[in-house]
Amino acid sequence: MREVNEDAAAHAGQRATGEAIERGDGGPSVEALLARIRQAPTATPTPTATGTDRKSGVGTDAGARADTSTPRVGEDADADAGKTAVPSGAVVDVGAPAVSSGAGADVAPPGAGTDLYANAPTVPFGAGAGAGTGVGGGGDTGTGTDRGAGALPALAVSAAPAAPAPDADGLAAVVAAAAGPFVPGGQLSPDTDFFDAGGTSVGAVELVAALEDELGMEIDLDEVFADARPRSLALRWLVTAGATAALSAAGAPATPTAAGTPAPAADTIGTAPAPGTFPFPVPAAAHGFSPAPAPGFRPALAPASSPAPATDTPSIPSPRIPSGATVTARTTGAGTPYATARPEDLDQILADLSLADRLPWTGSPEPLPPRRILLTGATGFLGSHLLLDLLRHSDAHVHCLVRAADEEAATARLGEALKSHRLPWSSEIRRRVTVLPGDIRRPHLGLSDDVWNKLAHEVDSVVGVAAAVDFLRGYQSLRQSNVIGALTLAELAATGPPKPLHHISSIAVFNEVGIASMGEDDPLAHVDRLVAGYDQTKWAAEVALRRARDHGLIVTAMRPGGIGGHTRTGAHNPQDLSSGLISAFGRFRTVPAFHCLNAAPVDWVSRVAAGVICEPDAWGFDYNLTGVPNTLDDVVRDMAYGGMHVRVQDWDEWRTDALARLEADPVPELGFLTRVLRSPTALKLCEATLKGPAATGERTAALVEALGLRPAARYDAQAQLRTFERLARDGLARLPDKGDQPYLWFSETTEGDVGPVGGGADTPCSMALTLSIASMYQLVKERRVDVGGELVCAAAHPAPLLVEHGDVWIRPEEGIPQRHGMRHQLLRYRLTLRDADGGRWWLEGHKYARARRDVWRQTRALNVEIGREGEPASFAGELVVPADSYVRDQIDGIKVDPRLTGREKRVAKLTWLAWFGAEMGRGLLGPFTRAAADLLDLRRTRTPSERPR
Repeated sequence: MREVNEDAAAHAGQRATGEAIERGDGGPSVEALLARIRQAPTATPTPTATGTDRKSGVGTDAGARADTSTPRVGEDADADAGKTAVPSGAVVDVGAPAVSSGAGADVAPPGAGTDLYANAPTVPFGAGAGAGTGVGGGGDTGTGTDRGAGALPALAVSAAPAAPAPDADGLAAVVAAAAGPFVPGGQLSPDTDFFDAGGTSVGAVELVAALEDELGMEIDLDEVFADARPRSLALRWLVTAGATAALSAAGAPATPTAAGTPAPAADTIGTAPAPGTFPFPVPAAAHGFSPAPAPGFRPALAPASSPAPATDTPSIPSPRIPSGATVTARTTGAGTPYATARPEDLDQILADLSLADRLPWTGSPEPLPPRRILLTGATGFLGSHLLLDLLRHSDAHVHCLVRAADEEAATARLGEALKSHRLPWSSEIRRRVTVLPGDIRRPHLGLSDDVWNKLAHEVDSVVGVAAAVDFLRGYQSLRQSNVIGALTLAELAATGPPKPLHHISSIAVFNEVGIASMGEDDPLAHVDRLVAGYDQTKWAAEVALRRARDHGLIVTAMRPGGIGGHTRTGAHNPQDLSSGLISAFGRFRTVPAFHCLNAAPVDWVSRVAAGVICEPDAWGFDYNLTGVPNTLDDVVRDMAYGGMHVRVQDWDEWRTDALARLEADPVPELGFLTRVLRSPTALKLCEATLKGPAATGERTAALVEALGLRPAARYDAQAQLRTFERLARDGLARLPDKGDQPYLWFSETTEGDVGPVGGGADTPCSMALTLSIASMYQLVKERRVDVGGELVCAAAHPAPLLVEHGDVWIRPEEGIPQRHGMRHQLLRYRLTLRDADGGRWWLEGHKYARARRDVWRQTRALNVEIGREGEPASFAGELVVPADSYVRDQIDGIKVDPRLTGREKRVAKLTWLAWFGAEMGRGLLGPFTRAAADLLDLRRTRTPSERPR
């Protein structure tokens, strides 16, 4: 087979430019590329003798190759290793010389040029689907032209003269060059998704700013998230920046749509203009084409026509809208923006669902517990816990697919991931784990044919956990990981001996605002009402795998909701949306009104998933791994237990307030939440999550009971507290501290005398202090009380000394006795003081318990030492709380945060008194217990430290 476009001499320079950029070995500057775009030539191709333009790949070319075999998912359409790699989703260069129609274009997998596997063989697709059709499979025009290079010249339209067209490929190269600095590899090919290449949300923001500042291209950030391929961005900008104006100036006719507007511009995904059309892309549906197939797939042809859009359906900025047309946001009848999915995403979803029909037929697997498991996503939060549970609760050997350059790097990455989640990475674990460097986004998982075939015949269970979790990215950007990856695993499960496929889906498949119920067997959301790309991809993957069941494949779908931190270790996923929201709740002490949170601890979700995988009777069903939902009252009460008393706000009020706080005081670790709260699309996802009903899981509960597992329990206060501690250590949340409004406080007055150390105490001294706690969490975890106030001591300074920082520890060191067991510590004071002259002082005081009758005085007497900062103690003495002020100040005088209700204030006061009384009682009991033990000691020889009392 000839090299694709090998005779395109007129475009050799442009091809060389594109190839140089993809290789990252120099090439023209951005300015030079822009100059070429402005000077794009006008081309008027000549129709073929048959009246059909063979450049389009449409027509009845007798030489078109017919492929009558049943294609399999991920199958190479042409195994010629010498062909030119063409990125999937590229726009065909309609100005290239004609070649054999129906010859499949070679397609490089997403991420080529920056992917760690850029040197792997390319995977072709698009072989002719049926004799004489000449149309590439699944939306690829099948022209075999070099779709990654050359200009986009005009085609002749009837008798009208051809109009000059912008150099779309050159502009795509410019955008790719501008995006290069924001990806780890430093370079990006025009057809590689920015995020698949390692770009981040922050990088996307910077890219938008760079495109506007350096190139004058104003692109909305949401459009970047929707489809982040440079070619798509370039075409979208060209369409909205004046393509229709150029056509109108050339006299090209416009075909009205049902709404009476000019014909939309092309779907940018893998379609080619048919003969006699405009020089700009046109909707795929207009010519019977499907959207872009996945690399390695050959989907069936789409129907010859698609229904026209309703006349009252507003349009959105997309390659389907010609420039100059009115562009409005997607709205519902009430005017809510972004209420429906993008039409081009729906077209792509339909095309992706049809890929499941290309899976081979298979039989039922042996109903035996797995012995060799392939697990994807083991470096993720849930995947790493699931790996450990599979090893703990089965005898299986686990093959972990890890995205890395080689086995050594993959093994290191897996070990680091486990340790980051506070999980062990021992020699025993390494003995039972085989690490495979691969990529879920690539055909055959990025594995060689030998490794793929070996896996297909050796493993007896496939577990798919890997997914791209990003609530800002669109369907086009996420489909390769979340949809195509799931179908590739289905192909592996159906290749060789039949194997069950266990797919980790998401409760997001129900994320339609206003959905009535979310049971395990309830209908999923209407996909056209899912606006977030993540929701759409999880929906498409699950529905496609349902089709795979019709081919005999045993597919189990498990749907977690929010995955909370580990109940014992507190390990959490810092980039999870639920973690971000919980962090904001604790940081800002406000909570949006919501119905319930369908979240469960990661250890429970992981253990139940492992039980399903290892129990053959559980295979082939759908499970909701959402645990027991938390209501708004539950969350407010649990946060109060952790000392975070929150105020409930309306959702819109809370979002506005949270954004204002994050902008006024940015938190780098919560930057992703800021972007989510700014995105209209992501907000729709949040709204559905917070306002949706409680998910139910009767089948899951029955299975848990049958397997004897720990039943689902609400993500309670103790578990929340551990998670908050970990979130605070990671900079996400903020636990209460003394800078906050005190939760509870009271006064303490002490009086007495001090004198030089070793001398008589004859100088009056007193303290007027305020003791406070920021939360009960402070007491439970630290047994510490904050102190403020002043010290009046003429021996130290004639003016009062102010307390700069002070702490009181209750039963420090668990009341371990001092001085040969004769005195047990009840309280320890440590104060930092400043005098009127700026001098700094320190004070250390202790209250002791002894086995004596003056118990009441022991609780009030404080032995103190006072000295200048950095020097030993200068004064010592005893200060006592007056008996008449103790009850008045420290019991009756307790004050509680005025923001609490009357009932909450009473509970807070009683809780403090009960806790403090119990601690003091334990402290006083210690010395008396020790004295009783000495009295009963029957040893003949006492220890030297003891003496009779």
